[in-house]
Amino acid sequence: MIKLENIIFLIVAAAGIGLFIWQIRKIRKNVLMGRDLDITDNPSERVKKTLLVAFGQQKMFKRMLPAVLHLFVYVGFLVINVEVIEILIDGISGSHRVLGFLGPVYNALMFINEILAALVIVACAIFLWRRNIIKVPRLSRGVEMRAWPKVDANTILIIEIVLMFALFAFNIAGLKLAELEGVAAVGRYPVSSLFVNLFGNNPETLHTIERAGWWFHIIGILAFMNYLPSSKHFHIIMAFPNVYYSKLLPKGKFTTNPAITHEIKAMLDPSYQPPTPKTDAEGNPVIERFGAKDVEDLTWKQLMDSYTCTECGRCTAVCPANVTGKLLSPRKIVMDTRDRLEEKGERPAIFAPNHYKELGVERVHVTEENTLLRGYITPEELWACTTCNACVEACPVGIDQLSTIMDLRRFLVLEESAAPASLNTMFTNIENNGAPWAFSPADRFNWSEELYVPNKN
Repeated sequence: MIKLENIIFLIVAAAGIGLFIWQIRKIRKNVLMGRDLDITDNPSERVKKTLLVAFGQQKMFKRMLPAVLHLFVYVGFLVINVEVIEILIDGISGSHRVLGFLGPVYNALMFINEILAALVIVACAIFLWRRNIIKVPRLSRGVEMRAWPKVDANTILIIEIVLMFALFAFNIAGLKLAELEGVAAVGRYPVSSLFVNLFGNNPETLHTIERAGWWFHIIGILAFMNYLPSSKHFHIIMAFPNVYYSKLLPKGKFTTNPAITHEIKAMLDPSYQPPTPKTDAEGNPVIERFGAKDVEDLTWKQLMDSYTCTECGRCTAVCPANVTGKLLSPRKIVMDTRDRLEEKGERPAIFAPNHYKELGVERVHVTEENTLLRGYITPEELWACTTCNACVEACPVGIDQLSTIMDLRRFLVLEESAAPASLNTMFTNIENNGAPWAFSPADRFNWSEELYVPNKN
């Protein structure tokens, strides 16, 4: 028979899951603001890369300590979800430990579950210590890490610790109740069994604690799930598709502008037929920008990158421009893209996005122009990039920071002719002399004559 508690649980679960789906639809709409990009090649290679980099955490192990701690949290998240599934079934049907029929398999799952839950608490505590006490530079430095990002990171870690304690409270009270009733507990709980007397022997108190831990854990998970779309922790979902669609070409290979490519082909081959220009709903030709000025000029993959960023700072930590004191921070480029995307599109339903102003902190290097370029990212940042791809190589979730930087620089050059003076000089020399140097092509081999000394004999 269905009880009132089951009806309440069904309403709460439906509301939490429904709100999460609603937020995901908003994020999908934001991502699809970007230009179309066909990424359907080499599916087997993409699956392999996803298994290694996203599931296998391959790039994380370049830094052993955070990699091991992250592994505890990551594996704990995967295994603990088995118990979450059980809680959902129990909450709807009114059963208790419905998966207990699995016997030894269930015992093993609960045993591993508790070990991992304890390791999650330890790992999160160490992460809090690294962020707030010793203040690891890549996690605390940079204008992009002021205000909301710091609060967000600490909030995530504290929530995870509290959820694990709620799980332990549920298990400890359940074990003691089973002991008082003289029945065998379903499952094996190596950590909770150490604290089985923590809450005393009063059955009513134990039942209240058991129910409170059960409800707090599942409601906390539903709330946390709806916090994710506003948080850097959203990468636990986005990392997998983002790695799958990441670049397979050699990192040093840049893309070309299709419009310019078609124009050059037509110049070299009069018989070449460029594709039909795109038109809008009214049949008018769509004039596409050279490069990117705002988020809609970027591709959907570049916008997906912005929602996948873990804000770990590995990209900025290895950036030679940033290390030498220049303004460029690849992490900031990605975070600014997300901020601008949510400013122009739709923000998550509940929590504020990553805007500095939300916590009363003024942004720096921002002009009055309300676009991604100059409104969020300055030309000085872009021209500091050496295009070395160190940031792309360091990113553990397949983000291509360089592609966004290059598209923004292309707009500066091709649309505004706003390249630095040294580059403009080079462009002029190439146009006039066919080489970056300021001398006539006829003089190109004069050096060989100066080196040649005739044999007087």
